[in-house]
Amino acid sequence: MRYMITGKNLEITPSLQEKVEQKLKKIERYLYDDTEVHVTMSLQKDIHRIEVTVPLRDTVIRCEQQSHDMYTTIDMIADKMERQCRRYKNKRVDRYQARGAAPVDFAAAEAPVEDDVKELKIDKVKQFTMKPMDPEEACFEMELTDHDFYMFLNAETNEINVVYRRKNGSYGLIEPKE
Repeated sequence: MRYMITGKNLEITPSLQEKVEQKLKKIERYLYDDTEVHVTMSLQKDIHRIEVTVPLRDTVIRCEQQSHDMYTTIDMIADKMERQCRRYKNKRVDRYQARGAAPVDFAAAEAPVEDDVKELKIDKVKQFTMKPMDPEEACFEMELTDHDFYMFLNAETNEINVVYRRKNGSYGLIEPKE
């Protein structure tokens, strides 16, 4: 695995880099050897924040954590990434065994984030190919990207739908009305 570690408002010391690589070593058994792991570490007003993104052939696994201590944040993010990678591998194995063939590759991207709602300015536009899937699989993909919503092509209706995480922890589905 290749680690791309960058810092914002923070100098990446060799000890920080070593700690990140040591902790994220746990996810190597779930991923391919040539996988890139993008780690962004930042410091803002005594809040240490880490974002880890792992682009894969058929999805993107992403998570972020923050706390008042960088080493604590590293521990927390490593545990969260391991859980997500384990779920990804289990889901992939289940799909492989159910179909009897390798899963279809597709490109996925995280949803754009709007910083200032008052301006209504679009900062970033992302495009991605959508493979047909059912709403349960879309919820799984949403959890891997660590976002609150996920847009997908519904395999049953062949229409674009959105799943989202509700405040009570359950999921919602948005379908177009005919």
